[in-house]
Amino acid sequence: MDTRRLMAQAEHLAKVLTPGDLDHTLSRITAAAVEVLPEVDYASITVLHADGRLETVAPTDDLLWGVDAAQYELREGPCYDAAADSVHVVSPNLDDDPRFPRYAATAVAAGIEAQAGIRLFDAPKSRGALNLYARKAGAFGDLGALGELFKHQAALAIGYAQEIQNLQEAVRTRGLIGNAVGIVMERYKLTDDRAFAFLTRLSQDGNVKLRAVAEQIVATTKDS
Repeated sequence: MDTRRLMAQAEHLAKVLTPGDLDHTLSRITAAAVEVLPEVDYASITVLHADGRLETVAPTDDLLWGVDAAQYELREGPCYDAAADSVHVVSPNLDDDPRFPRYAATAVAAGIEAQAGIRLFDAPKSRGALNLYARKAGAFGDLGALGELFKHQAALAIGYAQEIQNLQEAVRTRGLIGNAVGIVMERYKLTDDRAFAFLTRLSQDGNVKLRAVAEQIVATTKDS
């Protein structure tokens, strides 16, 4: 791909991958993959959680629920490998790929002849891969610079969305703890500092997070 076209695609991706919350961002990534990357008919994202659970997110077609589930069940396929082991997996011809003998039958029966998996992010509690599907055999032989560009832009969008999510979570947690402090102050006639110290001691003695302590106090107050 020439430099001019690559730059044009970069500008287009920047417009398509509009910032937002994490769910919105992941949906925009799969939609953009179908729109921007050549030979892509469908796309989804596989998330590998810390407990080993695999989850499909933002599929562009309902067909992918079954296709992805087959890969998770068999522990075999480009999307499984990209999420679990490899950074980049390409299978231009699934029907003739010795790496995925069991999964290939399911994919071809669903009309999918080629597939690629690209690792998008590695987080402390999860790992994610972009799954690209094509109805035509021979696709994805060379994603090249455009594939790397898409991966880079998508990772930036996910990073931004995660920062927003973490900020929103911090604000919610701070508000929750503030409510719990107010309840303790009123219940035990304590000052602000002493009420917070009381919550901290409960957290330490019970070996639970301060947020969990606050949630319990707020919940019991609502129930009473």
